[in-house]
Amino acid sequence: MRKPKKRLKLKTKRAAAKRFKVTASGKILRHQAMKRHILTKKAPGRKRALGQAVIVTHADKAQVKRMLLA
Repeated sequence: MRKPKKRLKLKTKRAAAKRFKVTASGKILRHQAMKRHILTKKAPGRKRALGQAVIVTHADKAQVKRMLLA
């Protein structure tokens, strides 16, 4: 009789692993766009705010979690 097959482990999407970070409480952080170029017209406070990481929205959380914790 054959052994029962084990489920294969799913690999983490490496692109997602480089872009998102999971906090200790389980929230997912991401970095914001619009900080790469055309910075002269953006206010200093706006540029500072864009440099900070923000929490992924509830609508995208399940999809991102699936990519990271697959």
